[in-house]
Amino acid sequence: MCSSGNLELDKKIDEWLSWDKCTKTIAEIKLYVQTQNFNELAKILLDRISFGTAGLRGKMAAGYTCMNDLVIVQTAQGLLKHLEEKEACLLRKNGIVIGYDGRYNSKRFAELSAAIFLNKGYPVYLFNPVVPTPFVPFAVTRWNCAAGIMVTASHNPKQDNGYKVYGSNGAQIISPTDKNIQQRILSNLEPWPNSWDTTIINQSDKISNPLVETLENYIKMVTSDILHEHKIINSKTTLNFTYTAMHGVGYNYITKLFEQINLNLMPVEEQKDPDPEFSTVKFPNPEEGKSSLDLSFKTANSNGSTIILANDPDADRLAVAEKNTSTNEWRVFNGNELGALLGWWCLHSYQSKYPNELLNDCYIMSSTVSSKILKSIANAEGINFIETLTGFKWMGNKSYELMKEGKKVIFAFEEAIGFMCGTTVLDKDGISAAAVLATMASYLHHHNLSLSQQLEEIYNEYGYHISNNSYFICHEPPIIKAIFERLRNFDGPNTYPKAILNNKYIITAIRDLTTGYDNSQVDYKAILPVSKSSQMITFNFSNGLVVTLRTSGTEPKIKYYSELCASPTEKDIEIIYHTLQEMVDGIVLEFLQPNQNGLIPKTDSVPNE
Repeated sequence: MCSSGNLELDKKIDEWLSWDKCTKTIAEIKLYVQTQNFNELAKILLDRISFGTAGLRGKMAAGYTCMNDLVIVQTAQGLLKHLEEKEACLLRKNGIVIGYDGRYNSKRFAELSAAIFLNKGYPVYLFNPVVPTPFVPFAVTRWNCAAGIMVTASHNPKQDNGYKVYGSNGAQIISPTDKNIQQRILSNLEPWPNSWDTTIINQSDKISNPLVETLENYIKMVTSDILHEHKIINSKTTLNFTYTAMHGVGYNYITKLFEQINLNLMPVEEQKDPDPEFSTVKFPNPEEGKSSLDLSFKTANSNGSTIILANDPDADRLAVAEKNTSTNEWRVFNGNELGALLGWWCLHSYQSKYPNELLNDCYIMSSTVSSKILKSIANAEGINFIETLTGFKWMGNKSYELMKEGKKVIFAFEEAIGFMCGTTVLDKDGISAAAVLATMASYLHHHNLSLSQQLEEIYNEYGYHISNNSYFICHEPPIIKAIFERLRNFDGPNTYPKAILNNKYIITAIRDLTTGYDNSQVDYKAILPVSKSSQMITFNFSNGLVVTLRTSGTEPKIKYYSELCASPTEKDIEIIYHTLQEMVDGIVLEFLQPNQNGLIPKTDSVPNE
C-alpha cells in the first residue's frame, strides 16, 4: 500500500488493518488508502472518540473517531480493566449487565462486549432481544452487578450509535469514573487474543438472559407505586391513549405494564416495531414536538384518542400531547410543563398513600436548566428541593446518596422530557413515566379535568412558570469562548452584566459554573460542581427571570434556557409572556450578539439529535 508521507498516519493505518476484524471497516480504510484520501484518514485515525460521562456516541464508520467493532473492543477492554481495579469483588461475583436497542450494529456491539467479559471469566447478564435503556440500570441494582452497558444512541439519527455505562449504584457514571475508564481504554488498545471470539456467548455457563425476571420485577415495582384506587379509576376510564415507540424498543414492554394498571394503548402501527432506518420520521426525537408526531396525530384522530404518549427509540424519554376537544387542536406539552404535572401528581399520590407522614425526609429535584416549578411547589408544601447540574447522571447519583441516608426521592426531571417517578430506576425512564402520566390523566378525567386544565391549576396555585428555550449554532470554538469571556469581563476585568435593556431589568445574582463564581453565596463560591471544559453562566433578575447560557458537550451549539417565575398573585398570562419575550430578545441581542458573531438561529439549522 502507498505511503501517506506521514509516518504517524502510516503507523495508524497499519495498526488498524492489523487489529480490525470487520471486513466492512477494513474495506473503508483500504479504499481511503487506494484513493489517497489521506486527509480523511488523518481525521479518523489520528484523533479518537473520547469516553465521557455519557460514554460514547457518534457516527458508525471506520476509524478511531467513530463507532465500530474495533472501538467497541477497545472500550470494553478498558471498562473491564477499570472494573477489575474499582469493583473487583462485585465483578467476580455478579458480573455486568448488557442491553442494546434496535439500531444497526447494536446487537453486535453488545455481543462483542459480552464476549470480552466472558473470555476473562466474568458473569454477564446479556439482554435478548432489544430492551429499553431503563432496564439496564434496573437490572444492575436487581442483581447487584459491577456495572451496566447499554448500546444505544437514543434519539440520534440512524447513522449513529452509542455506549452508555452505569455504575454499580444503578446511576450513570460521573467524573472521575469516566476519566479513569478513558485511561484504561488508552492502556488497552490492542485487542486481547480472545476479544473477537463471540462463540463463547453460546457456550459459556456464565451468561444468562435476564429479560423475563427483569420485566416481571420492573412491572411489580412500578405498579406498586400506583395506588389501588387509581388502578380502579383506570379500569373505568373512557380515555383512549395513542402510543408511538418512534421505531424504537418500547412497545412490547409498555403494553405489558399498561395491562397491569388497567389501561390500554392504541399503537401507531407504522412505528411500533424497532426499525434502524426510522423510516417514517425525519428525526426520531419526540422532543422536536409536532414535527415528529404527524403519524401519532393521524392515528389518534382516527381512533378517537385525546392523549398521545411517545417514547424516544430507547424509551427513556416521554413526550405527551393532548387534544382540545372544543377546538380539535393538539397541544404538545414541553418538558417543563410535564415536569410540573408529574411532580404535582407524584407528590399528591405520595401524600394520599402516606397521609400521616411528614415530608421532612422527602425530596424532589430538577436540573439547573429546568423549570423552577418544583422549587415553588417544595417551598409551599414543605418538601425538600434539590437542583443539580444538567443531566440525569447527577440526579441519579444524588438520589442514590439520599437513599443511603434513609431519605425518599419522590420525583426528578429535566426539561429535555426526562422523568424519574420514584426510585425504581435511578435514571430517566419513559416507560414508567408513561404509566404514571396516563394514570394521572385518567384520574383527572374522572374529575372532569384535562391535563391542560390541571397545569393551569398548578400555575394558579404556585405561580406561572413560563419558559423560552432555544439555541444558536456556532462552528467556531474561539467565537464561542469569546462570547462567554466578554460576559465575564463586561465592564472591565472580572465583571459581569448588571442589567439589560438600558437598566429596565436588573440582574440580582450570577452563577458561573465554568469559573466557580456565585455572588449569591457568602463566599462567592458556587455550590454546584464546576466544569472548566464547558461554558455555563446563569443570570437571576429581580422580576423572577432566570436565564442560563451554556454550550453543548456534543454539538456546536450555544443554548439558552429562560424561565419567568411569576408570583402566584400575578394572573395576567399575556403580560408574563410579553415580559419573557422582551427579556429573552434583549439577552440574545446584548449578551450573545448573534449578528456580530455570525450565529445561526435554530430555525435556520437542521437538528441532528
